[in-house]
Amino acid sequence: MKKTLFSAALLAGITFSSCSAKTTENTEATADNTEMQHNGMDMQQETMETEAMPTSVVVETPDYTAVAEPVKAQVAALLDAYLKLKDALVASDAAAAKTAANKVFSVAGAIPVASLQDEQKAFAEEKTAQIKESAEKIAAASDVDAQRASLEPLSEATFALTKAFDATGQKLYYQRCPMANNNEGGYWLSVNQEIRNPYFGEQMLKCGSTEEVLN
Repeated sequence: MKKTLFSAALLAGITFSSCSAKTTENTEATADNTEMQHNGMDMQQETMETEAMPTSVVVETPDYTAVAEPVKAQVAALLDAYLKLKDALVASDAAAAKTAANKVFSVAGAIPVASLQDEQKAFAEEKTAQIKESAEKIAAASDVDAQRASLEPLSEATFALTKAFDATGQKLYYQRCPMANNNEGGYWLSVNQEIRNPYFGEQMLKCGSTEEVLN
């Protein structure tokens, strides 16, 4: 029993260390061991990401793939604008994030929602409203932490629109950091499998996992 408890505790400690903040190198042996453990977990995480892709569905959406091309093209432009905003947050660049958020707001507003009918129109109106609200908050904030607080709803709505309207030919990775938003977790979209965390930037750049893949 003692051996089982010790193993469980050790595993929990190693798992937590994979999302711990990067510490400065210390000459003491304990710090060296910690750094080696971090490096080992980073390598393990990268291997897991390469070998196993999730098959679960995190964001459920209706199938509106038959929608007209002008709608798809504008949603694709929205995705591109979102990715620039996400990258700015990865770089902890508040000024670039503000500029990118204004672009997201304008592109979302240009989606020809009025051309849609019934359920499609209602769905697009709901998601574009969420996107514009989140983008507006990010654009109004000067502090990168405040900007990051609005990334979660923006990411979900952008992913939902892109997925429902089949608006991209790129493979998308819907990724999550469990420590974002006061440990409630937070999602983001990426066209790269490699984890680059927009919620903490360089502080915890590789903290996260891919939860859904859109081919």
